[in-house]
Amino acid sequence: MKKKSFVFVLLLILVLSTALAACGEKKDSGSDGDKKEKVLVFGRGADSVKLDPAAVTDGESLNVTKNIFETLINFGEQNTDLVPGLASKWETSKNGLEYTFELQKGVKFQDGTDFNAEAVVKNFERWMNGNAKKFPYFQSMFGGFKGDKNAVIKEVKADGEDKVIITLNYPQAPFLKNLAMTPFAIASPTALEKEGKNFEKKPVGTGPFTFVEWKRNDSITLKKNEDYWQKGLPKLDKVIFRSIPDNSARLNALTSGEIDLADGINPSDAKMIEDNPNLQLFKRPSLNVGYLGLTVTRKPFDDKKVRQAVNYAIDKQAIVDTFYEGQADVAKNPMPPVIKGFNDSVEDYKYDPEKAKKLLAESDYKGETIELWAMPVPRPYMPDGQKIAEAIQKNLEDVGMKSKIVNYEWGTYLDKASKGEADAFLLGWTGDNGDADNFLYTLLDEDNIGSNNYTYFKNAETHKLLKEAQKEVDEEKRAKLYEKAQEIIHEEAPWVAIAYSTPLLAGKKEITGFKAHPTGSDRFDTIDFK
Repeated sequence: MKKKSFVFVLLLILVLSTALAACGEKKDSGSDGDKKEKVLVFGRGADSVKLDPAAVTDGESLNVTKNIFETLINFGEQNTDLVPGLASKWETSKNGLEYTFELQKGVKFQDGTDFNAEAVVKNFERWMNGNAKKFPYFQSMFGGFKGDKNAVIKEVKADGEDKVIITLNYPQAPFLKNLAMTPFAIASPTALEKEGKNFEKKPVGTGPFTFVEWKRNDSITLKKNEDYWQKGLPKLDKVIFRSIPDNSARLNALTSGEIDLADGINPSDAKMIEDNPNLQLFKRPSLNVGYLGLTVTRKPFDDKKVRQAVNYAIDKQAIVDTFYEGQADVAKNPMPPVIKGFNDSVEDYKYDPEKAKKLLAESDYKGETIELWAMPVPRPYMPDGQKIAEAIQKNLEDVGMKSKIVNYEWGTYLDKASKGEADAFLLGWTGDNGDADNFLYTLLDEDNIGSNNYTYFKNAETHKLLKEAQKEVDEEKRAKLYEKAQEIIHEEAPWVAIAYSTPLLAGKKEITGFKAHPTGSDRFDTIDFK
């Protein structure tokens, strides 16, 4: 072999070796030479919007922040049972208006700031003095901000170093489950003050991983929190979140060894993964709904008959069969059947083009072309937004409704839809806490117009039922209230509920300790490599 050719081949081998070392286990460059750095590269469908958990509603942001920050209360390993988090225990007063939390001792934020009662109070004061634009989840889950008539939280105060007392204006049945949601994770007050608005790019919490770097639309890198308060965790040294929008490209990256774990796996690829001896398939417990939202403040969807016509026009079974391939059920209510209070007696809108045509003829619809917004990224509840939009477009055309498919970048899509700028839009929701309130009130109550209620639907009767359900501590009575609300929502038809899906993930065979959580926000601190 010629010398130049040999040198070229040697350089090529070195480049390939460096690339392959980007994921899985690799040798540390430290002096001992034998220590192995454990790096997990996680492939996902889109970039995060912000890394301040209180300021976002999108799953890609919350997935990252789940590993940087922690909440006072945690959910169980693969359920929404409540277990200790930054609070070691808690008590509730008999009248349901006062909650006392005893905090873990010896915990520090990643910038060295002490975690204590004062830090918790400062976080709550930040949220309570905000607004729906800054903190949309706080609006949705706690009714409003300081001074608002519907605000759930009245006061948060410290009782010494390790105790916090939260007083409510009125009882809220899902209060503790709401607190366990990732948006209410506790941030370093020092970093909040130092960074200001820039905190969303430089997050600091108490979690198992610390923020290192964010390359927009490419990757976010976290490293092991060496001073993490839970002994023996995390097991990984580094986590890299890689944005790969196309599902097939993401799976190719997994099979080629570029990444270690991937979400948004196409249902059609499940068998291929299960048959691959180098891969394993993970199924996330289902807690979601994918839907077509119809903005009721925009023509023609300000007419109930038009909304009902669209529900009859769409062949949901065909969509589920074609795009979910056995990994979803057709939806009929705005929340999945695993949630207590699901109304199974509601009769779904069956696929009936003739009924749709009749309703359109009776309505005020004048034949105008609507905008049909297609999600630009795959999500657990919507594996291929563009193709599903195309199927819906054909269904609508068949009954005489013309539509133009519209696309936006993900962050822009969410922002514009939240402002009520879409006629019809594809979206979905993965439950945050396993409670009916987190679906019906959060997504379809007038209090949340402009935050999570993108259809701008409001109804005095459902509002009364949902507010009453929040205060009702008897779970059977709460369930009845939610069942009644679903009947009204079904009749008013602000959505076409499409599917309850079982989201799929895939990873290398060597991965151990990964437990996909039904909320869609996964902790990576227990992941290891064989």
